[in-house]
Amino acid sequence: MPEVNTDSLDEQQVQLLAEMCILIDENDKKIGADTKKNCHLNENIEKGLLHRAFSVFLFNTEDKLLLQQRSDAKITFPDCFTNTCCSHPLSTPLELEEGDAIGVRRAAQRRLKAELGIPMEQVTPEDICYLTRIHYKAKSDGIWGEHEIDYILFVQKDVTLSPDPNEIKSHCYVTQKELKQLLKKASRNEIKITPWFKLVAETFLFRWWDNLKNLNRFLDHKNIHRM
Repeated sequence: MPEVNTDSLDEQQVQLLAEMCILIDENDKKIGADTKKNCHLNENIEKGLLHRAFSVFLFNTEDKLLLQQRSDAKITFPDCFTNTCCSHPLSTPLELEEGDAIGVRRAAQRRLKAELGIPMEQVTPEDICYLTRIHYKAKSDGIWGEHEIDYILFVQKDVTLSPDPNEIKSHCYVTQKELKQLLKKASRNEIKITPWFKLVAETFLFRWWDNLKNLNRFLDHKNIHRM
């Protein structure tokens, strides 16, 4: 694997690069594990390295979506607006468990606590609805990028927030109209949004958002949407 100097990067974020992500093939079958660092180097991504990830979309009981702006300390896509929480299940027994995506949903609960300070009892794995998966690839800069099969997870709960400033620069709840305005700003390069959030927002998001009380009709655990 290539050697990359991380001396200029945020110390807390560099420590997270040692976490072990789940390596998968293009059909989301587990084939091994590697560090978060190796999984996010463009040099490895260009050789086909692919890992499992998730994106949480959390709505309050007023049907508003919680967005976050990634901190400037983030190694990939700093300062970008994105959905509520985006991360990776780890190569640990609890998060490797695949039945009904329980491992991924446990990972989502863990990261909602780590990033947003949401108490784990407020969002349990049972509260999290696994909708479908997307497969995408995107460069953050010349060194770092993403290549993931991303589990799309929906939650509707009122929660307590205490964001970690090393992870999150700002956060807000938005209506559909407000998000559409934000997406227009991004199209004019007035703000930045993450590529996975852009893909979901331009395809499935608003249809799902219109049906928060009837998401079962949209469950698709068979297909992986190549985007």
